[in-house]
Amino acid sequence: MLIKGAKVYTAEHRFETKDVAVADGRFTAQGGDEKVVNADGLYMIPGLVDIHFHGCMGADMCDGTEEALDVITKYEASIGVTSVCPATMTIAKDELLKVMQNAGAYTYKRGAHLVGINMEGPFISAAKKGAQAAENILRCDADFFQALQRAAKGLIKFVDIAPEEPGAIEFIDQVKGEVVVSIAHTMADYEAAKTAIAHGASHVTHLYNAMPPLNHRNPGVIGAARDAENVHPELICDGVHIHPSVIRATFAMFGAKRMILISDSMRATGLEDGEYTLGGQPVTVRGNRATLHDGTIAGSATNLMDCVRFCVKTVGLPLEDAIMCATENPAREIGIYGEVGSIETGKKADFVLLDKDLNLVSVYIDGEEI
Repeated sequence: MLIKGAKVYTAEHRFETKDVAVADGRFTAQGGDEKVVNADGLYMIPGLVDIHFHGCMGADMCDGTEEALDVITKYEASIGVTSVCPATMTIAKDELLKVMQNAGAYTYKRGAHLVGINMEGPFISAAKKGAQAAENILRCDADFFQALQRAAKGLIKFVDIAPEEPGAIEFIDQVKGEVVVSIAHTMADYEAAKTAIAHGASHVTHLYNAMPPLNHRNPGVIGAARDAENVHPELICDGVHIHPSVIRATFAMFGAKRMILISDSMRATGLEDGEYTLGGQPVTVRGNRATLHDGTIAGSATNLMDCVRFCVKTVGLPLEDAIMCATENPAREIGIYGEVGSIETGKKADFVLLDKDLNLVSVYIDGEEI
């Protein structure tokens, strides 16, 4: 197959008008058959990689069923997300084990590829639990984590911790070689966060949310993350969680190469306004705002492609930067950039065609249009 005349997003983070060949599900130097896709005037970008979201279309990762993963992977593929690393919640231990077993046993069905699990809880701070269930919060437990990892067949790519909690630093020392440790749902000050980073934490879950704010005398997690070049923060750019001015300031502080766009979407994404649940708690959705009944923001109701559009059209980020932060950067973070995240010879032919207004034209996974 030959994708002809597209404005291709290259590994050098710029657009170049050229032809791209696909054969046997991968980008190649020459096409494997005579099929030609006329992409004149269209953007060709890598399939997006969402490393933190909970669900969509009425399904949630924590449903712990094959059917839920079918719904999630099908919807995500339909909007241009071709690799997914959905997040769990702070749920009961036996339920969490079931969720991990379900993901570990899941087989691919032509939707987005299930490439990992983001373990958001239960090792968090009750003081910054957000939409997490307080009764299920646990002290960091390496043995329990490793039991979950075995159940998931190694799919857990992130584990979230509040570094100020007892046992957190020792936990980082125990697991950092097999999983990305992320600072999340925390009251940590600058020094506590800095210590966690020194021990191996290298990621920050939904920066600004569920943590103390950046203060000129107490910079907290945000300041500690900024000062450590190896730390990569997530940002929910749905127009609800973070003001556009703060998004611009954050990119100026960290630089686009360190930023990762996430959706943090919950099961209402793709559906109408109404009453839903997140981690077993009731959630009300109105427009793109999802809240618990006490008003706490409860994830987002926006998919990652719409977050990219928001960053470009409303925030004013360069399209090239927004794409990098939703493709290459998350792929690198979970160790799959050798296979996906850019349009390069030898990689999986997961890509999206967009028109000049960033409307979706078509999605391809493993070289096949879905």
